[in-house]
Amino acid sequence: MAVLLVRRLVQSALILLGVSFITFLLLYVLPADPVRQIAGRSATAERVENIRRQLGLDQPFVVQYGRYLAGLVQGDLGRSYLQKTEVSALILSRLPATLQLMAAGILAELALGLSISIAAALRRGRLADQVLMMTSFVTVSAPQFVVSLLMLYVFAVELGWFPIGGYGTAAHLVLPAVTLGILGSGWYSRMMRSSMIDVLRADYIRTARAKGLGRARVVLRHALPNAILPVIAMIGIDIGIFMGGIVVVESVFGWPGIGQLAWQAIQRVDIPIIMGVTLVSALAIVLGNLLADLIAPFIDPRIRLR
Repeated sequence: MAVLLVRRLVQSALILLGVSFITFLLLYVLPADPVRQIAGRSATAERVENIRRQLGLDQPFVVQYGRYLAGLVQGDLGRSYLQKTEVSALILSRLPATLQLMAAGILAELALGLSISIAAALRRGRLADQVLMMTSFVTVSAPQFVVSLLMLYVFAVELGWFPIGGYGTAAHLVLPAVTLGILGSGWYSRMMRSSMIDVLRADYIRTARAKGLGRARVVLRHALPNAILPVIAMIGIDIGIFMGGIVVVESVFGWPGIGQLAWQAIQRVDIPIIMGVTLVSALAIVLGNLLADLIAPFIDPRIRLR
């Protein structure tokens, strides 16, 4: 276990280094000039150059990236160009909202996706299976803004069951979480259905049925734990995606998460915030996958960590 953790931590550090390099390089060659955003359209050329010199943006790429890495090693994600605030403080201020939406969204995805997949796998080849898989395909293909606006219009505007937008109560969380559940459940249901079909064909499932065990017990106790491993890996990826923020959903529902912060930074070419959010997302994906690998042996004892 210790060897695995050390190896994975080294791999994670290399992945984060690669992500930081590629992101920094792309932002460096970006046509948009952050200094112009800071100085304003009416600024003189002299003022623009002074700001560029103060921020160190007049130096070569290697110098800028080296300075950023030196700060990163010390836990410094930089300072926002426009908001004049530490990036780490800005991200931490948005973190509670992001974590709430992440937890609720993943639960909604699992509840919908696993229910659909089990129902489809047990009725393989029948009309119900085809309808459920078609529904999953539609939810996967549906644009985020369309589903978000439909949910908002139906359940907030027309029915008035939930607030139109905002943050602070459980009622504000329901619509964005269910929207994310609908959008993500298709991936879970399609993957879980394939896994369930393979497991239901296994010898030990036939043996369990031959012993007279009830259908619910066979599915929930014997089939589900062995079929759910691919889903756990997907959850690890989802953690990173959610930590990076679901920009469209957050924008429609006015949810003050990290995604909204990233979108504002992109519009203003606020490079330190863009870098900070990207690295936090990459770190969340790495940790999520590591957590999924560590949990897998407890679900399936046949798996051994090496």
